Amino acid sequence: MGAGALSPHCPVSRRAALGLGLGGTAAILAGPRAAAQGAGVPRRGGHLRLAGLAGSTADTLDPARMSVANDFVRGKSFYDGLVALDDAMVPHPALAERLDTDDFQTWHITLRRGVTFHDGGPLTASDVVYSLSRHKDPAVASQQRIAAQQMRDIRATGPLTVEIGLVGPNVDFPAILGMDNFAVIRDGTRNFSSANGTGPFICTGFQPGIRTTGRRNPDYWGAAAWLDTIDLIAISDDMSRHDALLSGDVDIIGSANPRLVRLLRTRGFGIMESPVGTYTDLAVRLDQVPGNNADFVTGIKYLVDREQVRDSVFLGFARIGNDHPIPPEDPYFAADLPQRAYDPDRARFHLKRSGMSGKDLAFFCSPAALASVDIAVLLQYAAQRAGMDVGIRRMPVDGYWSQYWMKMPMSFGNTNARPSADMAFTLSFSSQASMNESRWRDPRFDALLLQARGERDDTVRRRIYHDMQAMVRDGSGVCIPAFTTSLDAFAPQVRGLRPNRAGQLMGYGFTRSVWLDDGGTHR
Repeated sequence: MGAGALSPHCPVSRRAALGLGLGGTAAILAGPRAAAQGAGVPRRGGHLRLAGLAGSTADTLDPARMSVANDFVRGKSFYDGLVALDDAMVPHPALAERLDTDDFQTWHITLRRGVTFHDGGPLTASDVVYSLSRHKDPAVASQQRIAAQQMRDIRATGPLTVEIGLVGPNVDFPAILGMDNFAVIRDGTRNFSSANGTGPFICTGFQPGIRTTGRRNPDYWGAAAWLDTIDLIAISDDMSRHDALLSGDVDIIGSANPRLVRLLRTRGFGIMESPVGTYTDLAVRLDQVPGNNADFVTGIKYLVDREQVRDSVFLGFARIGNDHPIPPEDPYFAADLPQRAYDPDRARFHLKRSGMSGKDLAFFCSPAALASVDIAVLLQYAAQRAGMDVGIRRMPVDGYWSQYWMKMPMSFGNTNARPSADMAFTLSFSSQASMNESRWRDPRFDALLLQARGERDDTVRRRIYHDMQAMVRDGSGVCIPAFTTSLDAFAPQVRGLRPNRAGQLMGYGFTRSVWLDDGGTHR
């Protein structure tokens, strides 16, 4: 087995060898809350209904283009990747039975035998080559195009073997393959009006912005799902989504409102808490007014009262952020980096010096970006006390990500947990990243990113990532006040949920694990 081999027999030791410790969440995952939610004997059968937060005409079944929570739930239900990330975001073999490398730059993949797509066709190396290669085509508009650029050569070396040559060594490459967008599809697939994957459910209906349905795949290569059928809708209005759960119209909802947790619990509903690396951020574009004024950006950062965001907006279901994307439970988190604090006097000084008073300024927010409307209100009030008027533009869920996010001078985003520090930096802060929200560019940062990818000494990597966190904190126009604790609310008959570092609903893969203790008779 090569220096970087990933096999079914030693996924944890493989992870440790690459310097990717499990981090502080392991104790949480093994705690009594996780055990309690999974109590009982699994039962096969039943129909489960989910109401997610965001749904629009941009909903997709194309793994490359998946970008919001409901997309990822669809993806986890209908598709598989070469690698799967567990509850602690540790990579394990999935469609790839083995990954081997001697230099972390050339990776040899051996696929599982006997895997079939939903249309009955067998999984082959050509499917993998097609699935990965299309991410590099600009016309595909892949959410992971910048990550895919690391793959210089992708070629089949046999019916069930693939060789991937990277542009440079990357010890975290298996974690990249575990990202949902890199799910495997049939060679040549271009029509995504339905899904033809290898996943535990078969798509039976897809109406973008309305409903997605599926039934259990009887020929699934892995552990079969417990549920017979699934039904996914989106309810963007917060109260309506919770009312649907309370009334029994749905069985589980994502993005439960912290203010309603106590009510739900008193009514007998369960709440799954998962400390995750997901964050809602304010991005001030540095390439246009007012963000091209350094004093303005600094002033805005000092206006953010992180304790108030944690306590008033998330009601304690969050951890304080420090304007960089690495959460406190990550093994590379720079704990000694000075915490930026709310400082209204320094904010007033910098905002006044920026000369932006009297300008037409506004925060663009939407329910599509979790809690962004509430955070915008806090910032607006703080700005007024610092002598500056900033408006709030509350935009609808439908169209927010395509029409306003990253296009306005100041807009709120919502970023999912990343499987590694490398991906957190690559996807949102490298100079070429399509999701570089503040348009921040630093050649030294890009150089450190490449250096860290190929560094096998974990002590050296830790030092590099420490410096990169400081650079993002001080240089970019992104304000990250807190990392959320994901809250999933579910009816009493739903069993099998566990906390997951990747995000809500078990990293969007809950349909693979949950069951209904009444056999699905609840309607």
